[in-house]
Amino acid sequence: MFNALIVEKDEDTGKTSASVAQIGENDLPHGEVLVAVEYSTVNYKDGLCIGPGGGLVRKYPHVPGIDFAGTVEESTDARYKPGDKVVLTGWRVGEAHWGGYAQKARVLADWLVPLPEGLDTRQAMAVGTAGLTAMLSVMALEDHGLRKDHGPVLVTGAAGGVGSVATAILANLGYEVAAVTGRPETAGYLKDLGATQIVAREEFAEATRKPLESELWAGCVDAVAGVMLGRVLKQMKYGCSVAAVGLAGGAAIEGALITPFILRGVNLLGIDSVMQPYEARLRAWQRIASDLPMAKLEAMVQPATLSDLPQLGRDILKGQVKGRVVVDVNA
Repeated sequence: MFNALIVEKDEDTGKTSASVAQIGENDLPHGEVLVAVEYSTVNYKDGLCIGPGGGLVRKYPHVPGIDFAGTVEESTDARYKPGDKVVLTGWRVGEAHWGGYAQKARVLADWLVPLPEGLDTRQAMAVGTAGLTAMLSVMALEDHGLRKDHGPVLVTGAAGGVGSVATAILANLGYEVAAVTGRPETAGYLKDLGATQIVAREEFAEATRKPLESELWAGCVDAVAGVMLGRVLKQMKYGCSVAAVGLAGGAAIEGALITPFILRGVNLLGIDSVMQPYEARLRAWQRIASDLPMAKLEAMVQPATLSDLPQLGRDILKGQVKGRVVVDVNA
């Protein structure tokens, strides 16, 4: 028997509740690889799955946790053997399939990636889906011509998980980073990560019908969408790109017009980390190991245990979690 965070749903009221309970290996879903989980983390999707579900969880009882890292215990797939260190992000694990908020997890081999050299399992979960998404964003911007001498790169939602890692990676690579935040108290934290400019969220709060605004940004990692993305697109420099990773400000692009795309050749790049193919994941994790400064990563980390997760799930949905939460499932 081992510990897991179990989310139950009352069918009469529709309300969910989450608590730590003991389960056995026979309770785990089908899969080719049994992993002794060491660390997990907390993402916005995890907050939904711990709490109201957000339409992501279809069957209860449920074990959330969309990320985990640990050691292979058993494998029927030749790619993995007992003792191998592995990382899992995406593939709807923690949503449609039981996830990493347990001391053991059983999953398909195709969903795993070998732990990259230079990272341990705790560091991998300090990165997690948020950091992987940030790295995929930076790679996409580079693939579309991002240059260090072309001006500042904007990062919206900069104090969140994706934004924090994107800020640290971009700064470490030598880019000038302008960090957008609605929490003035995070300015020191963002500057420590490498941001050279702090931009108040209020500067993007109002949608405009202007076809274009002054050219300010050489690139952007956007986790907000909504009104902010509508404004950012109009402020992009000629031929530059926005990597869109989230929708904290709403699914619509408020106030957006076609003009940035056809008059300035701006690119809007959609970044998905859930269904990324193996080779792209491997490339991103290798870049993380080489381009994300570990000291900066450690500064983002908030430690937690399984019993902390119900409250952390509520906090992240309210935008009250800064940086990265690393969950020691064995503590």
